[in-house]
Amino acid sequence: MVRLFVPLPEPAPAEVELTGERRHYLLHVLRLEAGDALEVFDGRGRAFEARVASVDTEGVRVTLGTARVAPPRRAVSVLQGLPKGDKLELVLQKGTELGAAAFLPVATARSVVKLEPKRAEERTSRWTKIVEEASRQCRRDDVPRVETPRPLLEAARALAPGTVVLVLDEEESAVPLGEAFRAAGPGTPVALVIGPEGGLARDEVEALGKLGARNVTLGKRILRTETAALAALAVMMHVDGELG
Repeated sequence: MVRLFVPLPEPAPAEVELTGERRHYLLHVLRLEAGDALEVFDGRGRAFEARVASVDTEGVRVTLGTARVAPPRRAVSVLQGLPKGDKLELVLQKGTELGAAAFLPVATARSVVKLEPKRAEERTSRWTKIVEEASRQCRRDDVPRVETPRPLLEAARALAPGTVVLVLDEEESAVPLGEAFRAAGPGTPVALVIGPEGGLARDEVEALGKLGARNVTLGKRILRTETAALAALAVMMHVDGELG
């Protein structure tokens, strides 16, 4: 079934008009015509059986059926130290498939990448499109939130009250991630902190500890920053019964 992401108000209208990029995508990429069926999801957990009602030079009108609402799931946020190259894009794409609810790129002491405000806004726009497309492809009805990069401790302090913060720490060996995640309790929001290529500085780990964060380990293997993020999300999905 063809799927299309369309932000919708509450309550959803019976019909929507698609213009610009979405019109182009439906007509020239998917090659849909009047009468063709598709699925529309709004990025907030609702999906609709839909049908192309009409096509003209200005837009495409699509009728919406009854909403299917995704069941609530635990919110897992990823505070990812800014890595080099396109590694973050991999984390965003695959992390969306693995159930992350939000991505918070963070500047750390050992981050090589430094983004000026304008560049950060541009990259955030691109990253948002990546998670939207990943949600479409993996059949998620919600779309993870992607925040503009900011300093690690600033992002940690801004987390919602009650969020359990788990820090992947290469010097931790006693507390497995799965054990700490399970101990957080069903449904409790969790934030996972992952350093960049060089890891987190000790003063950053200590500062997070003062905010109530707990250090955890994924095991004895040394993983690249992007691998660690995805392995950790897979562990958490398994603990919550969504994988394996």
